[in-house]
Amino acid sequence: MSAPSDDDSITLTFDDNRLLTLLFGEHDQHLSIIEDRLDVELTPRGNHLALTGKSDACNGARQVLDSLYERLKEGLDVGPGEVEGAIRMIEQGDTKKLSGKISEGVHIKTPRRVISARSPLQGEYMSALETREMVFATGPAGTGKTYIAVARAAAALSGGFVDRIILSRPAVEAGERLGFLPGDMREKVDPYLRPLYDALYDMLPANRVTRGLEDGTIEIAPLAFMRGRSLTHSFIILDEAQNCTPMQMKMFLTRFGEGSRMVITGDPSQIDLPTGQKSGLAEAISLLDDIGDIGRVRFSHKDVVRHPLVAKIVRAYDSAPRPEQS
Repeated sequence: MSAPSDDDSITLTFDDNRLLTLLFGEHDQHLSIIEDRLDVELTPRGNHLALTGKSDACNGARQVLDSLYERLKEGLDVGPGEVEGAIRMIEQGDTKKLSGKISEGVHIKTPRRVISARSPLQGEYMSALETREMVFATGPAGTGKTYIAVARAAAALSGGFVDRIILSRPAVEAGERLGFLPGDMREKVDPYLRPLYDALYDMLPANRVTRGLEDGTIEIAPLAFMRGRSLTHSFIILDEAQNCTPMQMKMFLTRFGEGSRMVITGDPSQIDLPTGQKSGLAEAISLLDDIGDIGRVRFSHKDVVRHPLVAKIVRAYDSAPRPEQS
């Protein structure tokens, strides 16, 4: 693309040519993303990269490239998601969490991968999961609420900090009347819990997940199955919590036991409860607002880390008028 007026120019030199292919991406895909998002022109020449554009844009691109290069030197993956995340940090003015070094940045290390914050608020979320026993995370799809929570759960189990992982969702689509569905219990609930399985297999080796599901160290169950239990030394995640009734939410929160961590995630704009039925998520957040030991993270469309088009879709829906949920 043509360079903007009042151009500045920066030349970066990288000392490890083996990492440049990974840094630039297949067919220079990563460079193209940076060019499009930051309005700069990037020209590779051997182990040098020329940055041309307005001064602020060049400085931002330099920070993004330096961060991604550090990730590669640390042995971390760099893909389009990491590129978008680094750019998002620059756009939101949070360069402190941009570091690619595990010792300096905000990361969760699981047996299969290292998960890094892709937005400033994701960094705050990761910190809250590390320091608080209970965390509420709300916001639109694509912000990493559930994925990051499962990553922290997998890290806690692998590190011996908890004895088991318990993942739950309200099976609202089935009206919690699972007995009317065909198949055994696993076949009945799997369609509603599949996103949790997917995240687990991203964090843990497949045989570890299979063994955990068999021996009970990993449990995935609909919310109705939590009643009457006391969950100790566990990492407990309630996903899609906006579809809990107030009584279900109270029941779930009071399952919290000694040595446990609990994360409640949901999107208050995506309530699937019957018309007139109050969501327990908003009520719980309001009622527990004065309890300082509970972490609260509220994501917005700015934190969507999926395809950039998803953020635009979320923004469009958020700005449209809608009937109030009672």
